[in-house]
Amino acid sequence: MREWVCLNGVLMPADEARVSVFDSGFMQGIGLFETMRAYNGKVLRLDRHLDRLANSAVVLGWTVTPDTEELADNVSQVLSATRALDARVRLTVTTGSLHATASDVPGLTVVVTASPGEKYPDEYYAKGVTVLVSNFRQSGADPTVGHKTTSYFARLASLRAAHAQAAFEALWLTPDGHLAEAAISNVFVVHDQQLLTPPLDTPVLPGITRATVIELAVALDIPVRETPLTLEDVRAADEVFLTNSMMEVMPVVRVEREPISDEKPGDVTRELAVAYGHLIDRECSGE
Repeated sequence: MREWVCLNGVLMPADEARVSVFDSGFMQGIGLFETMRAYNGKVLRLDRHLDRLANSAVVLGWTVTPDTEELADNVSQVLSATRALDARVRLTVTTGSLHATASDVPGLTVVVTASPGEKYPDEYYAKGVTVLVSNFRQSGADPTVGHKTTSYFARLASLRAAHAQAAFEALWLTPDGHLAEAAISNVFVVHDQQLLTPPLDTPVLPGITRATVIELAVALDIPVRETPLTLEDVRAADEVFLTNSMMEVMPVVRVEREPISDEKPGDVTRELAVAYGHLIDRECSGE
């Protein structure tokens, strides 16, 4: 199947797409991205992803704010060309060429790609996964924390270290020992039938799936609290799970070699996973 790219509003085959070697994303790592999942040819909660990216651009002081309507059109073009009902959609936006002069109209570089059929194995959801604790720390003094920037090396390095030890993900703590998030996902803990997750000012990424799961829990009358957590809270939990757009709701059954509860996905995790599936059916029916 031919892969398509939308580059600065122009749809083209992926092997024809070119970005300047002087692009700020390439030269300085100045960029933002969103990884999204399309079901039945429609990205789940696309508007929330685009609003988050645009808000990050404002907070980080970009001169030009991405136009969310244009971004949505670019995503639509790629999905239409890809013709895949289920796909992983990647949107990347940088601040453009460093060779732009004062007389040039400021412009962003916008790239959208879609890869069909990228899913995690069913076994992960049925049996749960293992996480380890990263040696890296997440500091509120880092101005990029809480934003999906393209300066992603530390995240990927911690994830690769986890994979090298046969773990699925890597938990990040703050310098003072509080749970923040995982390398590429948010973390939830279930304790005494309460759903707990670190508050946004920990700081953690305001995940779209994170917010959706909280919304579903409220609808299901599952008590939810955003509260500081420690690694001991994770180890002592009744259930733990991870969320992001591609994982959806991923059960965690071990922290390194230590089992969580009975080392099986728990009832609250399963209930939320089912509710998330129903939400997908409602919002991405393809009609």
